[in-house]
Amino acid sequence: MSSLTETEIRARLAAWGQPGEQGDHALIGLPAISLPDPQKPPRPAAVLVPVLPRPSGPTVLLTRRTDHLHDHAGQISFPGGRIDPDDASPEAAALREAREEVGLDPTAVDLLGRLDQYRTITGYSVTPIVGLVAPDAHFTPDPFEVADIFEVPLDFILDRRNHQRHFRETPIGRRYFYVLPYQDRYIWGATAGMLVNFSRVLTGS
Repeated sequence: MSSLTETEIRARLAAWGQPGEQGDHALIGLPAISLPDPQKPPRPAAVLVPVLPRPSGPTVLLTRRTDHLHDHAGQISFPGGRIDPDDASPEAAALREAREEVGLDPTAVDLLGRLDQYRTITGYSVTPIVGLVAPDAHFTPDPFEVADIFEVPLDFILDRRNHQRHFRETPIGRRYFYVLPYQDRYIWGATAGMLVNFSRVLTGS
């Protein structure tokens, strides 16, 4: 699929409709996996899905977390995290976390809309916020949290041939999830699932 323009991305997000709720198993068409404590309400979180206009076509910025972190060490993720009580909205939380993690100035981001909330096996309900980042924006990763930042071409994300389905055996059952292997990067789990959902929104599939 050829690169979408900024106008097309805006239009398809605007036309998509009301966000719902997704998760690894729901995306793959399976019943939701049983969580260890299904009665416990999910913890709210938000991530920024930063789309960067580039001469060769739009890209999506991702981070690799440092290896010493307690949660999701070494994994690839969007800038984001828990929604704090002082955050006015998921959008505010996503922009705050992006500033803290990668030094992205909130004024350099044009928010385009929300994707489906994403339920994770770790008990979070994540709201992905799509934002168009100014091409001259600067990034300064927090060395404590972020080992690396990199960009993935939107065309790669939109190509369904790159949406691999994997599974692992866990103490609470077989867990299915998506993987998007990009170069030497292993993008998997909730991040890959949200990218697959983003792809479906943009392609109408």
